[in-house]
Amino acid sequence: MRQFAALVSVVLILMLFSFGSVAQTPQFKLGNEVLMEKYQHLLKGKKVGLITNQSGVNSQEVSLVDIFAQNSSIDLVALYSPEHGIDGIAKAGEYVESQIHPKLGIPVYSLYGQTRMPNESMLRDVDVLVFDMQDVGSRTYTYMSTLNYCMVAAQKYNKPIIVLDRPNPVGGVIVDGPVMEDPYITFVGVDNLAMAHGMTAGELALFFNRNIGVDLTVVTMEGWTRDMLWQDTGLNWVQTSPNIPDISSLFGYMATGIGEGTGVYQADKFKWIGGKDIDSNQYAALLNNAGLLGVTFIPENKGDAGGVRLNITNHNAFNPARTGFYALGYAFSIGNFKVPKSTANNVVMFDKIMGTNKVGQYLEQGLSPQEIEQRFAPGLNAFKAERQKYLIYGLQSGRGFILNTRDITVTVSGNPVIFDTPPYIDTNNRLMVPVRAITEAMGANVDWNSTNNVIRITRESETILLTIGSTSVSVNGNDLLMDTTPVIKNQRTFVPVRYVGEYFGAHVNWEPQLRQVIISH
Repeated sequence: MRQFAALVSVVLILMLFSFGSVAQTPQFKLGNEVLMEKYQHLLKGKKVGLITNQSGVNSQEVSLVDIFAQNSSIDLVALYSPEHGIDGIAKAGEYVESQIHPKLGIPVYSLYGQTRMPNESMLRDVDVLVFDMQDVGSRTYTYMSTLNYCMVAAQKYNKPIIVLDRPNPVGGVIVDGPVMEDPYITFVGVDNLAMAHGMTAGELALFFNRNIGVDLTVVTMEGWTRDMLWQDTGLNWVQTSPNIPDISSLFGYMATGIGEGTGVYQADKFKWIGGKDIDSNQYAALLNNAGLLGVTFIPENKGDAGGVRLNITNHNAFNPARTGFYALGYAFSIGNFKVPKSTANNVVMFDKIMGTNKVGQYLEQGLSPQEIEQRFAPGLNAFKAERQKYLIYGLQSGRGFILNTRDITVTVSGNPVIFDTPPYIDTNNRLMVPVRAITEAMGANVDWNSTNNVIRITRESETILLTIGSTSVSVNGNDLLMDTTPVIKNQRTFVPVRYVGEYFGAHVNWEPQLRQVIISH
């Protein structure tokens, strides 16, 4: 596996800086708005290729295609469209032709036609790729697959790519469902993600890039937090695809659309789930007594099929992925359904959606939804731990700033520390950081005695005394030794971050792939 940071020539992440005061909470802004307000210089003098569709709009629902085309400083030379086409009206799985844009006269390259990955000729006249499309929060939704494929192509043909971040509309907290296994990776699921990944497009790009190593820039949102749903952004929902025209369909997508090929199917744009000969009342009773939060199930027949209509009563409590697995499991328990079988030469759609053939095996064995959950829990927990490395946002809202991840980064309690001089690793293999920035981030004060070159760091009743050029340190009156020394460099005083953090009782962890130090109390 490629190391995330080692292969990135220039990776800029326009990240989140948290503020504690409610009065300082910034207004919500999409990544495309942050780009246009602060970072247009990223596109200046470059020929731009935009990967987008009708969902790539700003808060006023103005298309980024139009915004770029009307900006004299942006040279938009090509568009790239995903499944459903540039206007989002083609049916699921429908072949989409490339075309010439009727107003702009530039090519609209289809990435759901002859190819799903930009080829060399599609990228020849482009200096930089920009990605702006709205996801729905599910591993199976192919817009993020298009992002992944475009990142691979950009790396292959030495093109930088900028991802304009957007909310995960079902929130950034719920992470659930089986994790994609390598043999089942396809365009329906391009990486080892859980069914509900709980990540934004920008975070997914960082996750993908651990294996790709493209020159990646993420322009973050402002004012977005992990616990926000789409409704909390104040934005209108723009139809992402023909079957997801509204919020109800959005939240029903993972809850009803996972039975492909089994005879258990969705209807009414992901608002109903059922199958032939199901007893609707029995099915509803099972689901209503399953302890699924934020939803009730209304029995409803459709011809010779029985099923339930989802009535989401609390979107914050509702877990779409978990609901989907319970709906599928209970349908199998009371109906006569068959599991499609993958072969060595053909992975069936059911296994592509599940990311494994094990779910089908569990259903055939008659396992309950609760037992199936237990079976995929270890893989899910491992994914949750891995996912943490690539999260940009927390539960506090913030503003964007530029962070070059070629440099070492430090976070304290989830908040990035801003240094005016970058940290470095000294000859003793210790990470050295500017003392004032790190101590203030930890809620401490620092004083400098130029007479004896002593650094005094205090926090409440705690006191640390360090001396330039000396391994000796005093911690609350106790004399200790370090294996390196504080130094003055570039007119800044540097101290070893691990020692300072641990002397204050914090946990200090080093993530080598991200070149990041994580300090937590």
